Amino acid sequence: MIIVLKPECTSQQATEFCNLLTEKYDVKVNTWNGVHSTVLGLIGDTTQIDIDYIDAQKFVESVKRVQEPYKKANRKFHPDNTVIELSNGVKIGDGSLQIMAGPCSVESEEQIISIAKSVKNSGASILRGGAFKPRTSPYSFQGLKAEGLDLLKEARKATGLPIVTEIMKESHIDMFESVDIIQVGARNMQNFELLKELGKTNKPILLKRGLSATIEEWLMSAEYIMAGGNNNVILCERGIRTYENFTRNTLDVSAIPIVKSLSHLPVVVDPSHASGRAWLVEPLAMAAVASGADGLIIEVHNDPAHALSDGAQSLTPEQFDSVAKKLFNLKKSLLD
Repeated sequence: MIIVLKPECTSQQATEFCNLLTEKYDVKVNTWNGVHSTVLGLIGDTTQIDIDYIDAQKFVESVKRVQEPYKKANRKFHPDNTVIELSNGVKIGDGSLQIMAGPCSVESEEQIISIAKSVKNSGASILRGGAFKPRTSPYSFQGLKAEGLDLLKEARKATGLPIVTEIMKESHIDMFESVDIIQVGARNMQNFELLKELGKTNKPILLKRGLSATIEEWLMSAEYIMAGGNNNVILCERGIRTYENFTRNTLDVSAIPIVKSLSHLPVVVDPSHASGRAWLVEPLAMAAVASGADGLIIEVHNDPAHALSDGAQSLTPEQFDSVAKKLFNLKKSLLD
């Protein structure tokens, strides 16, 4: 249930009203203080609440029930966009375009630092790189693990770029203490125990959509993190599994405006994993920006032909530079 209070409602009246609702109806009340109004989000069993009684209060502007099972991620509870701000001032969700770029896997110190410097020069504001790699085949390269994390930190030290990398299980959370954005991969989108533990942190979480997840399931996974107290969630559309096998996945471009209408959380898009083909990254990235994405996460490798993972979908630094220029120009034209 959502209750919108009138602008003239005092803070004392709002506090007393929240206490009354909590005590009388045994519900949790989340308060969102906007520029022009205050919104109360009631979570719990609201079936016994008399809407007419609520609506009769002189400081209540409107009241309505919410059908969606996700509450904290729901735009109705939080009308303004959530903006995630990193330690170096980079903001995701404020209307700007942020690009996360780097290799699928961290392979060596020289490799990750050289790529980090290159993508930064091309306009990327965040460095991506896999230290722990979930692979379909047990015989594929699984990442450098803890050493990979250390190399990402060295690249951050050399460039100043915040880092985003994927976590595999809850026992690794302490290892990710100095990571700027923790990525939850598609295979772990419904690893609810991991999501619960990440909800106890205050780290930004990049939550990728599951291979066959519906939009509601995706938002419910975000709800798990937010229910634990961590509201710093970034949603990532990375393509879903369909009957089409020309591409690695099928990028659901329609999910971008749909999710942004349903939720206040920022949305980024991964055209690399969606397509699995380097030549498709540019058009899919352009489509994502045109559809309202807050950011992109793009794989870049200095030698894709010899990459230890996902070389076929990786851009060279030169290709990324060209694509990034086009993306920023498109974003500028959309804002003009």
